[in-house]
Amino acid sequence: MPSLDNIELLSVLSPVERQALAAKCSWKNYSSGKQILERSSTSRDVFFVVEGTVNIVNFGVSGREVAYASVEAGQYFGELSAIDGRPRSANVIANKECLLASLSPDNFAELLKEHPEVSIQVLERLARIIRVNDERILDLSTLGAVQRVCQELLRMAKPDPLNADSWLIYPMPTQSAIASRVSTTRETVARVLGQLTNEELVFKKGKSLYLKDRARIEEMISNLASSTSNVAR
Repeated sequence: MPSLDNIELLSVLSPVERQALAAKCSWKNYSSGKQILERSSTSRDVFFVVEGTVNIVNFGVSGREVAYASVEAGQYFGELSAIDGRPRSANVIANKECLLASLSPDNFAELLKEHPEVSIQVLERLARIIRVNDERILDLSTLGAVQRVCQELLRMAKPDPLNADSWLIYPMPTQSAIASRVSTTRETVARVLGQLTNEELVFKKGKSLYLKDRARIEEMISNLASSTSNVAR
């Protein structure tokens, strides 16, 4: 049987406990593009991403895709319905071939009760999701499309472990994925990335995008906001 040893949430469990939990899971492979969960479905299982990546998305009335997040191998999703018993709030689609382990809500509740440290990690994750969503709601209300793209790049970037003056995004999402996250078009994302590259603020290498000057990108966002405000007056 495959193991849950790479699931970050379960790292506090002993190997024997993880093996016992794996035996309680249902295991299934999904091909790239396959829908795993449908919004409003009554499935309440929690899913551990053992291999692959999944996208959490919704679709507007016009059919436009809105991306919430990508869940990589080692992470999990579906905890909201397992906790509150309500229908799914989003669609989940395999981004590449995946191996998922699903755990029933009763077994998930038992896990949380028996391991308070796991419960704390789930609470911390939910708090992060709320904070990110609050930031995105504010961005949509106050920033233009170019600013939102820049802000999303800053949000995704992590410190470069090899260069204290640089930040990086790895793996760099597709332009379409970024566009759906910030409610704009792929063409706008391409134009912003082109401008940032021409001004030597970012450069792409392999699957990584490096941000050479985070402060100047933040300044660009601020300057765009000022110019928009002046026009409005």
